[in-house]
Amino acid sequence: MENSVKTLAELVRDTLELPPETEAIEYQERYYNWGDVQRVAAEVRGALAASGIGGGAVSFVPRNRPSAMAAIVGMLADGRTVRMIYAFQSPAAIAAAIAKLDSPVAVMAEEDFTPEVRAVLAEKRMAAIVLSEMQARLHPDFAHGDPRPVPAHASVDILTSGTTGAPKQFPIGHEVFARYVLNQGMTLLPDPNEPPFLFSFPIGNISGMYSICGAFLRGKRVLLVDRFSIPAYVDYVRRFRPATGGAPPAAVSMILDAKVPKEDLASLKYFSTGAAPLDPTVQKRFEETYGIPIILSYGATEFGGPVVAMTPALHAEWGEKKFGSVGRPMPGVELRLRDAETDAVLPIGNEGVLEVVSPRMGPEWIRTSDVVFIDEDGFMFCRGRNDGAIMRGGFKVLPETIERALLLHPAISSAGVVGVPDARLHEVPGAVIQLKPGMENPGIEAFKDHLRALVMSTHLPVHWKFVDLLPKNASFKIDRPALKRLFAEEVTSA
Repeated sequence: MENSVKTLAELVRDTLELPPETEAIEYQERYYNWGDVQRVAAEVRGALAASGIGGGAVSFVPRNRPSAMAAIVGMLADGRTVRMIYAFQSPAAIAAAIAKLDSPVAVMAEEDFTPEVRAVLAEKRMAAIVLSEMQARLHPDFAHGDPRPVPAHASVDILTSGTTGAPKQFPIGHEVFARYVLNQGMTLLPDPNEPPFLFSFPIGNISGMYSICGAFLRGKRVLLVDRFSIPAYVDYVRRFRPATGGAPPAAVSMILDAKVPKEDLASLKYFSTGAAPLDPTVQKRFEETYGIPIILSYGATEFGGPVVAMTPALHAEWGEKKFGSVGRPMPGVELRLRDAETDAVLPIGNEGVLEVVSPRMGPEWIRTSDVVFIDEDGFMFCRGRNDGAIMRGGFKVLPETIERALLLHPAISSAGVVGVPDARLHEVPGAVIQLKPGMENPGIEAFKDHLRALVMSTHLPVHWKFVDLLPKNASFKIDRPALKRLFAEEVTSA
């Protein structure tokens, strides 16, 4: 069969034929070879077959562990639909996500089988697979699941970060990832002298999945870390001296704040980043400090990944003339702008709300909430959000989500949330609270504990204000500019 028509499952099974002694994953100073990956993948496939769910979908709570990488390989080799659930949530939030997705089986690390999760598994009559170290097995209390309808179209369902609206499960077909694997142009005979790929994105998000497809499924060694950190990143660059590197936008400020010595990053010719805006002043300071150009890109889960990029070739040609631009559209991508007030399509050279046609996802226009400027040369510059979403590092946080959760606390009468500028993360949530009459303030930590059971950790406010009356505008809606003014002191002192 020609490569061009191979399915993702067939490509994964090809990868599983790599020599078992070939190095696959380094994690916490230990290497796991492809024999280890093959064994765990086979255990996952065997457990799924024994669970009684047939070809049903899988709800997956992946932590950045070698066992989770092997597990996703096993599930994709079977051609299954995989529904991702973020692991960095409270037990109650993970349990709620499992209940909502209602798959016949869940796969997760042993530590995630909390009482809340076990209660949902029992109520929904689900099977469960335990991942521990480099082993996978059916949970003895949840060894059988009631079958559900098998999805007609195999996909990886990823929780979006909110570019086109509220975060939601977004299915990306296996064929999209298969094309990405094939387009890498890499051989399945990895070069042992090539630096490993630093895998620091969560396995369950779009960047994590593309990292798996673009590197791991091509047989490339990976250096897996639980999450991005400056010590881990600098250690990686110092050990392996890669020519190119990249990380989330927040990493740029973190590197500067840590005063990483210039010689530690000397091997890097470019530093790529995307997923959230990067303050141009921070970009300029980084480039002047280290002499390393920053290559920006723009994309979203709904687009199936990046759709606009400032490539090294474009940077070499245009340089400072397009400083701060995320680049030009990738091949086949179409962009257009609409007026935020009238919804009229705007000509090039204007600022407006972006719509995208991503050929990975189909011919339809996808509406975003991003306000951008496209110049006469076709370069795009991100200006902000049209919906007030808070851009916290690589995560988009909707104020309304936090506000609804806060209002469930018995002491709160009204709440407003806005983005507060942050030198490292671009923005962080700030909450303004109006207590119910006669109610005592239980304290910020009590409110944080309340939120942890309802929202992801990225949604926890960093700044807090308590007022007698929440500011409202003439339409009796929350006056968000007034809320932002309340946090002016935090911004000034940051």
